[in-house]
Amino acid sequence: MNPTGAILGVLLAVGAAIAVAVQSVSVRVGTDDGRATDALVVVLATNILLVVPAAAVVHYPTYSLTLRAIAAFVAAGAVGTLLGRIFYYTSIERIGASRSEPLKASQPLHATAIAVVVLGERVTAGHVAGILLIVAGVAAISWETSRGDGADGDSSALALALPLAAAFLFGIEPTLAKVGFAEGTPILVGLAIKTVAATAGFLAYLRARNDLPSLGALADSNAKWYAVAGLANTGFLCLYYLALSVAPVSVVVPIIQTSPLIVMVLSVAFLSRLERVTWKLLAGACIVVGGAVVLTAFA
Repeated sequence: MNPTGAILGVLLAVGAAIAVAVQSVSVRVGTDDGRATDALVVVLATNILLVVPAAAVVHYPTYSLTLRAIAAFVAAGAVGTLLGRIFYYTSIERIGASRSEPLKASQPLHATAIAVVVLGERVTAGHVAGILLIVAGVAAISWETSRGDGADGDSSALALALPLAAAFLFGIEPTLAKVGFAEGTPILVGLAIKTVAATAGFLAYLRARNDLPSLGALADSNAKWYAVAGLANTGFLCLYYLALSVAPVSVVVPIIQTSPLIVMVLSVAFLSRLERVTWKLLAGACIVVGGAVVLTAFA
């Protein structure tokens, strides 16, 4: 591996992890007296405004699209960009950023399970060790949250299931995106299709429920936090894929899995009014992060 590429990949991955943490904290602040659905609308709109024009200009006039690639990216957008974020943002709204992010970090566990069932991949001792660590960390966080003395939000079993559902859906998305990229479609083009598909689906869902947010509702005091979340999310996507283009997955993904710890630092610094970070919660997050790193290393 090129040492320069490895260093650049590490720096880009650190930036991506920070961007994920900023997104999570911004959504938490904005949904304190706002709605997760409004946050998702603004984030998706921000993604479109930044990604679609860039893809159209950078790769004009050849976008290398096939029907298989389009179908794969549309499916990835529906599963991860739409459904995954719905569960993720709703989780942040209900149980807080410092609890949602570590539970969402169990994503490698779900991705491994999917690979074993769908692709027939072999489970090694390293996989088992990583899985056990993640399960132990998730159990510790769930127990600490359910006690209610360290959280200011919902501590029900349903609320705790939200970030795990998000992790499962986020775990499916890379496999679908990989099918699209295998067709030769550029990264920006794939991201653009994913985002447009997810946005169209979400707006159609809100329209069917007669729940489309008004411009006035989106322009309230929470809009700035949703916009920050959108910028952070777009930054994460770009930094993540750039990191993967210059460094191995085994270098990039474990670094990004440290985002729960960054979220906790930001929560202590800026969210003390909204949620409390206990040492047990921090310990659980460290266990999950450790398990995710081990599991990724043996992927």
